Amino acid sequence: MSQSEEVEDSTAPLIEHLAELRTRLIRAVLAFAVGVILAFVVAEPILQFLVKPIEETLRALGDPSPTLQYTSPQEYLFTLFRISMVFGFALSFPMIGYQLWRFVAPGLYKTEKGAFLPFLIASPFMFLLGATFAQLVVTPLAMQFFLGFADVSSIFANLLSQAANDVPNGVMVDTAIVPETANGVKITFFGKVNESLDITLKFIMAFGLCFQLPVLLTLMGKAGLVSADGLGAMRKYAVVAILVLAALVTPPDVITQMILFVVVYGLYEMSIFLVRRVEAKREEKLRAEGYYDDEDEDPLMAEFEADEGEDDR
Repeated sequence: MSQSEEVEDSTAPLIEHLAELRTRLIRAVLAFAVGVILAFVVAEPILQFLVKPIEETLRALGDPSPTLQYTSPQEYLFTLFRISMVFGFALSFPMIGYQLWRFVAPGLYKTEKGAFLPFLIASPFMFLLGATFAQLVVTPLAMQFFLGFADVSSIFANLLSQAANDVPNGVMVDTAIVPETANGVKITFFGKVNESLDITLKFIMAFGLCFQLPVLLTLMGKAGLVSADGLGAMRKYAVVAILVLAALVTPPDVITQMILFVVVYGLYEMSIFLVRRVEAKREEKLRAEGYYDDEDEDPLMAEFEADEGEDDR
């Protein structure tokens, strides 16, 4: 075989892989485009669902008709586009994940396929679980903190104004949403649509990614990159890292930060448990195949017993 023929044989598989990659990418992009279009059709109901915690908080504080505004002509449309991009990706992720799987599966062994596929399925489920927790638990608490803080501050301001101006009790105006000082200006909440949506999406993304921790660490444990004992020894560093994470991705609210810390640390402990199970199954498999000898189960103990025997002699 000539040198030119050898070069052609070596480049043929690369060209085939590139063609396969192009096909998978085109299908993934088309699936994403379809997901964006479908999400845009229902973007308005999705927006109403996302700002529901703000609405409920404002109603609880006394506003009978909560209102969010936009201050530029294109702001509302771009907000709907942003929702469409995020939820369009969520809708199309099964197809995108399937295309990824079809591309990498031929290069995996049977055991590797069995290990990778469950994590590909578990990842979107855990993200959805984290996003749901953020929307139903964390975001309402954050809204109660931010909007309730202004409400409490205005009440104290009015009490001080009444004391200073000797205003009779019962004359104080209702300051739940539109606090008014006796000698100042009205301070009220005029929320912008994009800014209100921004904090909600940040919570969803933060908690969705945090809930990926068991999936990531278990996959790394299955690949032998981490061990349960190693993760256990890193607990004190994990606590510090989780506290820093809670301070960065949550508002300056101790309750919300503690909720995030408890949840993420619980996921860390769950990861240790799952990695230990993976190690136990690997050990059981090696023992069944004859690669694991009970006599070599604890080499340090065997060495200690050998030293003891020499001392006795």
